[in-house]
Amino acid sequence: AQFVESGGGLVQPGGSLRLSCAASGFTFSRYRLAWYRRAPGKERELVASISSSGGDLNIVDSRFTISRDNAKNMVTLQLNRLKPEDTAVYYCNTAPIETWSYWGQGTQVTVSS
Repeated sequence: AQFVESGGGLVQPGGSLRLSCAASGFTFSRYRLAWYRRAPGKERELVASISSSGGDLNIVDSRFTISRDNAKNMVTLQLNRLKPEDTAVYYCNTAPIETWSYWGQGTQVTVSS
């Protein structure tokens, strides 16, 4: 499995970003997907996950929204009202992590004035 994340950048506090993840190498529509993040000096943590059909969401913070397009093998994360503590590298992957899935490079989100 391969994941390619994009859409990160520098944004001011209170701003928004939309992250995208293109997945390949597995039957995308059969798996729960998630966004994770790793902040400087911290462990990687789950941000949001979405079931294979898209009908069940698990979102850690109500400022964020996750969605998926099974026809395009894409999963997105909408980040709203961003705070400096949201600064991290954001990754997508399966949820839970499968033994055959590999982490992509992630996309850097920096929230700063």
